[in-house]
Amino acid sequence: MNGKFCCMVLRINIDCNGCFRKVQRALLQIRELDTHLIEEKQCRVIVCGKFVPQDVAITLRKKTNRRVEILDIQELRPGQENEEEDCGEDVRISVPKWGPVPNQKQMLGM
Repeated sequence: MNGKFCCMVLRINIDCNGCFRKVQRALLQIRELDTHLIEEKQCRVIVCGKFVPQDVAITLRKKTNRRVEILDIQELRPGQENEEEDCGEDVRISVPKWGPVPNQKQMLGM
């Protein structure tokens, strides 16, 4: 837990349910991660927590035996929290939006 709190987007080739389970199992074994989201269709994984981004990518590469590509890293700085508290709103860390989000019909294949 030496790193800063950040959210990172990775590209990992997920072909089947076995690949999905392999990636999920590897993510659950990494203790530094607070949350993760696996987007099967877009072959993307979003992870948030207090970690060193390169270490997480290397660990995923070793455990899944798949190519891992870092697409984006966003670090949360302590000054950002104070600015949001001044507005009178609850401070929430949200995963940034990347790319188009499919609607329900697109997800169901209609």
